[in-house]
Formats: sequence, C-alpha cells, structure tokens
Amino acid sequence: MGRPKALLDAGGRSFVSAVVGALVGGGCDPVLVVVAPGQDEVARKAEAAGAAILTNPDPGEGPITSLRLALARLGEGVLGVAFCPVDHPLVKADTVARLVDAFRESQAPLALPMVADKRGHPVILGPTLFPELEDAGLEGGARAVVHRHLGEALLVSVSDPGAVTDIDTPEDYRAAFYPGGAP
Repeated sequence: MGRPKALLDAGGRSFVSAVVGALVGGGCDPVLVVVAPGQDEVARKAEAAGAAILTNPDPGEGPITSLRLALARLGEGVLGVAFCPVDHPLVKADTVARLVDAFRESQAPLALPMVADKRGHPVILGPTLFPELEDAGLEGGARAVVHRHLGEALLVSVSDPGAVTDIDTPEDYRAAFYPGGAP
C-alpha cells in the first residue's frame, strides 16, 4: 500500500481511528490496539480514538501473537474478544453493537457478522476458545480456530457492507474510497 494501512485515510480519519471508533461505539470496552515497535503514529491515532496500546515485540509471527497479547492483558473474567483487523475500516458501530448484543444473549463460542452469504468482521471469540488461541502449537492462527468452530458459531445477519469489505490492495482502496477514480 506504500505506507502503513492503519494510517490510510478512511474518509477523513485513519483506518485505525475508524476501526477503534466502530468498536468503542459498538460497546467494546476496553479496546486494545496492538502495534509493532516503532509504530508511534498508529499508536497516537488509536489512543486518540479511545484505544489502549499494546506493543507486539515479535509481530513477524502474524496476527495470532497480537491476539495472544490482548488476551493476556484482558485476563480472567472477560466475556469475549471482538477481533477486527485494521483493513476493515468501513464496519459500522451499529454492526458491532448488534453483534455484541447477540453474542451476549447466546451460548455460542463465537459470533460473526454475515452480509448475504459472506462472513465478515469483527469476529467475537468467547472464553471457551481462548485455550485454543493461546496454544503455542496452533497452526493457521485464529482463522483455524474460527473454521474449526463454524458449526457452533452464531451468524448474525447485518446489512453493513463494511463488515465484509477487506481493503488489502491499492485497487481495493480506490474501489472503497474513490469509486469514480483515484484523486
């Protein structure tokens, strides 16, 4: 993308600010953002949006190491963890709130938003799955755990295309924010 995705403009605010805003506005508390060493600007923007910052000293092993840091910080008694990658800046706070409410009312080990037949983010993982996520031998990261438990998942139908809009490439970015052509 040419620069950190977290700092890209998402319609007047950064990707990280948009994701944190959706999580905070949707009722997640606390909201933790995990950054790599030296990502001071990302950390500043995340804090300004309402997040607490954790630094992952070894981000090279993938997102699971960041999720494990967050789980360790949260400790016992947490009802669940809503995980949303920074490349989903269009998800709405209402979607997060609906997902959180549905998860709280269910006995499901995880909850995912569904737009038509497509699964999206954030994914809420319940404490019964934490031991699997924390397993040092886990291959495939959190995605493997989600797929292993899809049959037990609460799939929450939402009408928010932002829940399934994953911005990974410059083309994805232009399509999401400049559909009439890049500025």
